[in-house]
Parts: sequence; C-alpha cells; structure tokens
Amino acid sequence: MAHAPTLDRLLHFLERSPTPWHAVDNMARRLDQAGYRRLDETRPWQLAPGERFYVTRNDSSLIAMQVPEKELGGLRMIGSHTDSPGLRLKPHPAVSGSDWLQLSVEVYGGALLAPWFDRDLGLAGRVHVRREDGRLQGVLLHVDRPVAIIPSLAIHLDREANNGRTLNAQTQMLPVMLQGGGEADLEKWLKRWLYEQHGLENVQLMDHELALYDMQRPSRVGIEGELIAGARLDNLLSCFMGIEAMLNSDGRQGAVFVANDHEEVGSASACGAQGPFLGDVLRRVHALLGEGGEDGWVRLIQGSRMISCDNAHALHPNFPDKHDAHHGPTINGGPVIKVNANQRYATNSATAAMFRDICREVGTPVQTFVTRADMGCGSTIGPITATELGVPTLDVGVPQWGMHSIRETAGSRDADHLIRALTAYVNRVELS
Repeated sequence: MAHAPTLDRLLHFLERSPTPWHAVDNMARRLDQAGYRRLDETRPWQLAPGERFYVTRNDSSLIAMQVPEKELGGLRMIGSHTDSPGLRLKPHPAVSGSDWLQLSVEVYGGALLAPWFDRDLGLAGRVHVRREDGRLQGVLLHVDRPVAIIPSLAIHLDREANNGRTLNAQTQMLPVMLQGGGEADLEKWLKRWLYEQHGLENVQLMDHELALYDMQRPSRVGIEGELIAGARLDNLLSCFMGIEAMLNSDGRQGAVFVANDHEEVGSASACGAQGPFLGDVLRRVHALLGEGGEDGWVRLIQGSRMISCDNAHALHPNFPDKHDAHHGPTINGGPVIKVNANQRYATNSATAAMFRDICREVGTPVQTFVTRADMGCGSTIGPITATELGVPTLDVGVPQWGMHSIRETAGSRDADHLIRALTAYVNRVELS
C-alpha cells in the first residue's frame, strides 16, 4: 500500500475536488503553503533564478514552475488534465413535470452513463453573480450533500433493461431534485447556498458552470487495501502526483507542471492543451531569463522533456481479451508507458528509454501498454503538447479499471511508484 500520509492526501484531494475549478483551487492552496508565488497573466512579471511560481487560466487550468538556480536550460515538464467526464447542467436547467423539479443535463466527454443511476448526487462548479454595487464576481459552489438522484426504471417496466438498452441522456437521465418545485425554487436554493458558503446577499445570478457529482467518498478497497476507488481518478490522480513531484523538487533544475482543462472534449480551448497557455507562460519566462531570442527558445524547448501523465487501462480480470496478450498492465505493477504507432500517444523510443532509466535508478517497476490492433486507441494531452511546442514527449500513467465511470478503481501502491519516478525526473541533472 502507498505510504499512509500520501494516500490520505490523495483521498482528501479527490473528495474536495468535484470540478476542475475546485481541483485548481486545491492545488493552488498546496503551492501557496509551499512558498510558490501566484502570478497574474494580466500583470507584468519579474522573475529571479531559483524562484517558484504558479499561474492559472480560467480558474480551471494551472501551471507551476520551479525556475532553475542557474541558467534557464532544459525543463523537466509534467502534464496532466483537470477535467473528467460527467453530467453538467444546461444554462437553463430547471424542468418541471410529473410533480418534480428536474435538471436538464449535458453529457461532458465520453462518460459511462449507466453508473450514474441511483447515486446520491451533489452539485458543484463556478457561479458568476452581480453584486449590489454592480461588480461581477465569480465564486466556487460546492453543495456537499445529496441534492439529486437519477432513479432507474424498475425492471418490471423494462424487461430488456439487462440486454444492452441504449440510454438517452436528453429524456432518461434528468436528475430529480425537489418535489413540486420549479425554476424559482432552483434559483432560491442556489442563492441560499451562495449565502451559506460565501456570505453573498442580494446578488443577481448571471451565469453558471455547474456539474453533478457522486457523493460517495473515495476509499481504500480490498482485504489488504490494495485498491483505491473514487470519482475522477482520470485524471485527478495524475494532477496529485504531479504536484507531489513538484513539491519534492530540490530546486536546482527547471521544472514545470501543467494541468490543462478540457482534455476530455478535445483540448481546443484557451486553457486546453491545444491552446496557447503553456507556450504563453514559457515564452514569458524565456523572455525574462533566457538567452538568444528565437534561437534560444528553440534550444530551450529541444533541450526539455515532457512527461504527459494520464491513467492507463489495467488488465481487467473479467475481460482479459480486451488487452493485447503481451501488453496488459497490472494494478500495483508500477507506472505504464503508453505506446501507439499512430501517434495517439507521443512516446518514442528515446523518451521511453529515459523514463525506463529513471525507474531503474529509483527501483520503480515499469509496464507498457499498447492497444489491440483490432481496437481503437484513446489519446492524451501528450501528442497535442508535443505538436504545439515541439518538445520531446512521453505518455505514462498509472493503471486503472473503469475509466470514465462515475467511480473508478486504481492500485493503492501505484501513486507512490509514479511519484517516486517523477520526483527523480524533476531532480535529474541530465535529461538524455
């Protein structure tokens, strides 16, 4: 099992991060406590060698950097993403019918829909309000009690329920929230929660980005606690491990951690991996501390490496035929190098060799995943970041079951395995 303090921190982070905005807020708090300085993208920056800083965009993406003590050379970059598939409220979500206030939802990303039924659902996200003095303000909302549920239809009324029935999110997955309620009731409760959490009174609700989430707490599972189960392991687990590695940095090398939003929907946004966020930050740092203009920029990027961390598909004991016979990663078997000849993952032999050597140095087991030749392959921020920056990149992740379910499962020892490797990476003198 992972060291208890590490696992306790992980479970707490998962529980308190129901949305990307909450995940970034919690990561920022840890960076603040560790002495990182928060920078504002709209203000001029001043940086010094050895300094540690972070910056956010859209409050849902974050970049943290350990500036090297000496010259700005090759950077040890770690990438992840803050978003997870799920159900998000539409702009006008209140639906009244059949004696119930229900919520009209939109499916975010490639969610497994069936596990959302019969769950105690909380509500969280970001709300923008207009205060009495005319100021617009964005605040986080976290209703951490069950306020909604999506009830199943009894099998007596649908005898084909266990025969692969297709689910219609528009008509069959509207959560029920309040008996006899309407739109005015929803607004009343949102304002009440804003008052309870932020002391906001007499505000006008201007807009919101709200999501439903499973109220069941993350937990250790198995006779010997071999597993952890919880929501949003993909990819908050990688966010947690990236922050842990940054906080373990000895400060001598240049290290960068980026947690992008919108990976689950293609990454094409101002704060997604296909957007300019990482490039904007690195170019500002290079302009302040680097050398050689554009030539120096290219040398900086080509001397750097990116490890894109996103969970991998573990060999499923009930469905072993879904994996290639020689590339089925096992739970608690160590981090997984993800390879795809068609560049769905950015790994090449050079970046894989570097990571294998790091794992050898710290005694961490390492595995490899390649999808079956007769199945499609997912992707990550790795190929996108490599394309946008030109940085040599590797895709790795810890193995898990049930990816994109409302509750996912991973190994309790694998977080420590990858944290140890990532820590050695950010402190490594030579990258090649």
